[in-house]
Amino acid sequence: MASVSLTRIVEKMKLEPLTPDIDIKGIKIKQPDINRPALQLAGFFDHYEATRLQIIGFVEYKYMMEMSEERKKEIYSKLLSFPIPCIVFCRELMPDELFIEYAKQNNVPLFVSKKTTSAFMAETIRWLNVKLAPCISVHGVLVDVYGEGVLIVGESGIGKSEAALELIKRGHRLVTDDVVEIRKVSEDTLIGTAPETTKHFIEVRGIGIVDVKTLFGVSSVKETQNIDLVIKLADWNKDTEYDRLGLEEEYTEYLGNKVVCHNIPIRPGRNLAIICETAAVNHRQKKMGYNAAMVLYQRVQSNLAKKREEDDEDEF
Repeated sequence: MASVSLTRIVEKMKLEPLTPDIDIKGIKIKQPDINRPALQLAGFFDHYEATRLQIIGFVEYKYMMEMSEERKKEIYSKLLSFPIPCIVFCRELMPDELFIEYAKQNNVPLFVSKKTTSAFMAETIRWLNVKLAPCISVHGVLVDVYGEGVLIVGESGIGKSEAALELIKRGHRLVTDDVVEIRKVSEDTLIGTAPETTKHFIEVRGIGIVDVKTLFGVSSVKETQNIDLVIKLADWNKDTEYDRLGLEEEYTEYLGNKVVCHNIPIRPGRNLAIICETAAVNHRQKKMGYNAAMVLYQRVQSNLAKKREEDDEDEF
């Protein structure tokens, strides 16, 4: 099961520790959801999701400050007896000494964030959704072309990296070469990233390893990208029927999500970079409601209908 260390979350969200003596190295977060323990502070502990990241906002904080000392001892001791990975106080709110004391007794790390509660929750959930999403690795190249994530796949040596290099020269951005880590962050969205080892590198046969970020600048690379379109490269086969109109979309599936897929035959003289650019722009145009193949089909049907009408008139 995927997990994220609490140390990484602290670094990413820039949290300040309130209990620095508590060791957090072995603590893992395994759920992207968070919990605001408002009901628990009121004394209702049924179905308490204690293993989630706990967040205290302004409302919970005000309620805590208005509790009597006896009530605080009762609620704090019970709340902090659960296996809580950590509690974050937003808006730079500081817990009282009694809460810190019980937290230390139960080894529950406390942190404070400068962010507002809503902003911190949204950013944390979004980041955890990506890090904890189901993940697979595929052989291919992922490039951001005009804002569309184009995943280029095919057999080794067919020209995927060369196509990506040409796209980078034309102003587009590389996400990853050779290995693409695909994460399913929702039922509609797949995110592609690069492994840390090969990030920003491209392998070009005959030349070797090329550092794209160093050669072409930071504007030529990107950390993550939605996968909107898949282009499958294959050697040209004269006996194969290739789609020449594009009336019906073809799809490929990753982690249960379908992605539009184009099968592109490779032949000497074909410019892969221009083909990829055209495929990306055409896909974007379809998402905006315009389908060139459908417009052509409607024109042909309209002309045929007119011709039939003219033929019927000539018979009379």
